[in-house]
Amino acid sequence: MQSTSQVSDFSISNKWFRYTRLRTSEIMLENILLYFLFAILVYTPVFGFLTTLPIRIWDESRLANNAYEMYKNGNLWVTFFDGQPDLWNTKPPFLIWMQAALMHLLGVNEVAVRLPSAMACFLTCLSIIIFMHRFFANVWPGFITVIVLISMHGYINIHATRTGDYDAMLTLFTTLYCLLFFAFLQSGKIIYLYGFFINLSLAFLTKSTASLLFLPGLAAYSIIKGSFSQLILNRHTWIGFIICLMPILGFYLIRESHNPGYFSAVVKNEWGGRFLSTIENHDHSSFYYFDNFIDFQLKEWYVIVPAGIATGLLSNDKKLASLAKFILVIVITYFILISLSQTKLEWYDVPMYPFIAMFIAFFIWITANILQNTSAVSDHLNSKLVPALLCFFICLGPYRNIVHKTYKPEEYAWDKEFYEIGYYLKKGIKDEVSLNHTKLLYDGYNAQIKFYIHILQDKGVDIQLSSWDDLQIGDIVIAHQQYVKGYIAAHYKNIVLSSSGQINTYLISGRQ
Repeated sequence: MQSTSQVSDFSISNKWFRYTRLRTSEIMLENILLYFLFAILVYTPVFGFLTTLPIRIWDESRLANNAYEMYKNGNLWVTFFDGQPDLWNTKPPFLIWMQAALMHLLGVNEVAVRLPSAMACFLTCLSIIIFMHRFFANVWPGFITVIVLISMHGYINIHATRTGDYDAMLTLFTTLYCLLFFAFLQSGKIIYLYGFFINLSLAFLTKSTASLLFLPGLAAYSIIKGSFSQLILNRHTWIGFIICLMPILGFYLIRESHNPGYFSAVVKNEWGGRFLSTIENHDHSSFYYFDNFIDFQLKEWYVIVPAGIATGLLSNDKKLASLAKFILVIVITYFILISLSQTKLEWYDVPMYPFIAMFIAFFIWITANILQNTSAVSDHLNSKLVPALLCFFICLGPYRNIVHKTYKPEEYAWDKEFYEIGYYLKKGIKDEVSLNHTKLLYDGYNAQIKFYIHILQDKGVDIQLSSWDDLQIGDIVIAHQQYVKGYIAAHYKNIVLSSSGQINTYLISGRQ
């Protein structure tokens, strides 16, 4: 027969078990709801309306044509442009592989070109929320970081996550390799070290030397932490380094064997050229990136960054303080390196944004924790609602602006006339205007035009890119640049068949 104390102990134990199980269920449900909300909030800024803007000139259009020619010729090792091996864009083809594969699945279109960047953005956000959830045993820091990140103009922008450029994919792998390196130093688990090297290799196969810019910061942090010598002496470091190097060297050797002269072009284009000298007139002051943060890239967030750094470094939570110190070291070293580079472009700072978003999230999360413990708030609100409400009020404006920017993207005033022909060709692909039996006249670099010409020709439309100085009687030509239209007026008898904005379609009836 059980004693009264035994029955009491059993009852208390049973109640504690039921309470623990209930509390665990509540936490799991809360986490599931937050992950579900994360997916909803990420969708529009990341995946919505990817095809609204026409293909952009320079990198995106070059990659789109590289991917198209790979899709057509099946050559996975040598990228082509205009039927010739491309020695202008010499970066490894990991992103181009993704785009060419999607062309096989989805057809040749803007979605196939831009979806890899959007997926890279989504995976970056998912990686952050999972990492921070596991590190802090709390889903809120990662959730807040992601909402801040997708509310940044510099990140949700053309030449970043909204177009088919290298930088979103690069940012995915640099974010992963930095977080895995930190996780290894914190835990000593070898699997994180190998994960670091695998993602470093993928980052290099995406954008070559740009993938290495966080490494000085990682080295500096390991020295500060006192782990550098142990890292160097660890045999797994060298095994991981070999694993990292093998696919990189393998690609370069195969490409050089198929395309002699490729490695020389790589050395000229990528190893020191952009850092030591100004390429293509991209010369700016040493404060270019700092000024750009304030004026555009982080204009709604930059004032919170110092507060996030301070609250993170001064936190009583040792985990939070260590992560804040790590992020500060790698961001500062990266920022210094791109600021010292002689060639400066606004998207070179894109890989920093996930880490800057973490600083801002630290401030919001710590502030929410403080408010949760104040009687003025706890007496009137459920403590669980405090992080949600604070995140909502701080992020609402920036997030709404980003949604508007992606839902109704508009060309900058200086780009409207330039990209007008892109919109017109998109209409031709949709059969909204007739482009059959026409010649398109264009002065200058034309990769952004050529991509749409490929699509139209594959649809059976007879349209050609042509020179404007040797037109024949009966030619139907399209022109939108003032110089080209002026040349036609001065040298040919013509009839204007139609006009759309700056775009004219002419019938050539003779020479002047």
